Amino acid sequence: MATSATADPLRFGTVGSPQSTPGSGTPLAIKHIRELGLDHLEIAWVQSVRVSDETCALIKAAGEQYNVSLSIHAPYYINLNSLTADLMAKSDERLLAAARKGFLAGAKDIVFHPGSYHEQPPEEVYRKAKTKLAELAAILRDERVDVVLRPETMGKSALFGTLEETLRLSADIPGVLPCIDWAHLHARTGDGSFNSTAEFAAALDLVKHYLGDAGLKRMHFHMSGIAYGKKGEREHLPLNEADLHYRELLQAFVDYDVAGTVGVEAPLPFHVADALTLQATYRRLRGAGEGHEDETAD
Repeated sequence: MATSATADPLRFGTVGSPQSTPGSGTPLAIKHIRELGLDHLEIAWVQSVRVSDETCALIKAAGEQYNVSLSIHAPYYINLNSLTADLMAKSDERLLAAARKGFLAGAKDIVFHPGSYHEQPPEEVYRKAKTKLAELAAILRDERVDVVLRPETMGKSALFGTLEETLRLSADIPGVLPCIDWAHLHARTGDGSFNSTAEFAAALDLVKHYLGDAGLKRMHFHMSGIAYGKKGEREHLPLNEADLHYRELLQAFVDYDVAGTVGVEAPLPFHVADALTLQATYRRLRGAGEGHEDETAD
């Protein structure tokens, strides 16, 4: 069995174990990711972090053996703008636990939902979130937990996490970079916009503005189809049931020479097929740009 990854600048994989994994457990899921020809797995610890150090060691060893990069999706119940001290303490511990265990498991990136506005002014929420995230990043640095905390762009207008907010946090706080969920950005508008070549390019220009060319080489994306209404995201969808112009988005990645990882969040049982579709389309577009597109393609 081949254990080497491709030389693609972007590594594609699933968020959560592939449904076709023959057995349970993250090490088997990592092995299956490689068998599928994918390069990345985002481990979904979205309810809680209940994993032993011994299991983390097995996960890390599997990632190294099969050359599969790893990220962690931290529990959903994290809010950098929690309204009480008790809720904030619980939120802090969830993110710190995901980072500590994720580091032991060999993950480089810790993705999390950054919180809610709670009807407060966005700039006030930004200041609170910045202070809290800087505090947590400093704790991890002091513990030598070498991971990147990645606040995710969110799909509802009531939630903290616009593209610019996540980029500002990334520029302001060492050890923080964004997780850009392109379906969320499309859904957040509520009107079907943020779905064109020009808008995708403008988003990547904004990344470059805040994080420089180096930022474009350290991207972590989520991709999927999505259903939305006036207030934003309703649910993730398979690509073939959604209106996201993913080919144009992938072309923007090629044009801007973006590097990093892509986690596909399509609902079961579609996420493997969609991950392979996105990977194959990306490779085809890269090949066309390099002047050696498959002559048998339509």
